Amino acid sequence: MPSARTLSRIVDIAAEQWGLLTRRQIEDSGVAAATLQRLTADGTLQRVAHGVYQLAGSPVPNHLALRAAWLQLAPDVPAWERTPDDGVVSHRSAAAMYSLGHLPADRHEFIIPARRQTRRRDVRLHVLRLDVGEWVSHGGLLVTRPSRIAADLLADHEDPEAVAQLVADAIRAGYDYPGTFADRLAPYAARFGLRRDDGIGLLRWFLGLVGDPGSSRWIEEAEDHEARKFSTANAGGSG
Repeated sequence: MPSARTLSRIVDIAAEQWGLLTRRQIEDSGVAAATLQRLTADGTLQRVAHGVYQLAGSPVPNHLALRAAWLQLAPDVPAWERTPDDGVVSHRSAAAMYSLGHLPADRHEFIIPARRQTRRRDVRLHVLRLDVGEWVSHGGLLVTRPSRIAADLLADHEDPEAVAQLVADAIRAGYDYPGTFADRLAPYAARFGLRRDDGIGLLRWFLGLVGDPGSSRWIEEAEDHEARKFSTANAGGSG
């Protein structure tokens, strides 16, 4: 059996990762493969995905399967030390993390900076680069911001009404700002028959599909955001 010190290290890691550990983290803590088999056999550790285990007695976290899949992306990196280079929850999976909209998250979706292979048919990896401010720590995972989710879903040609519902839900819950949505939606305006880069126009159209009572106020906020950007740009150009 592992020493008390080793077991304590395992428990400490699990406590910071919703009761979950990767095989790599367990082995790096000094647990031999044979010992890991015994800990699994006696129920101390329960396998929840390939190379991912849950410590017995730990509360089952929400989005357990998604969390396990995220840990698999960088099995040697603790959750609290991860950066976007280790993978960010995105697209429908990110929407589900925030409980936004109604698109089913039937696959685990992540944005990664470089191409890699996965054998899991229920995991979809998007090779993209995220800018600063396009992701946050949410529920202990790195997750794209709702405005980025909306843009990614539009790039995937998702149903506009589903994206509109996500936008309204996110603004109403305070997860993101109308102006930020207008910025991120702007590249898709022409697709919907609007003036090119008319992010406010597309935001207005989306909110009209949903019919949220806060729509008028949100559009005013987006217009104020746009005016501030214009003023800042002009001030910088005149210097």
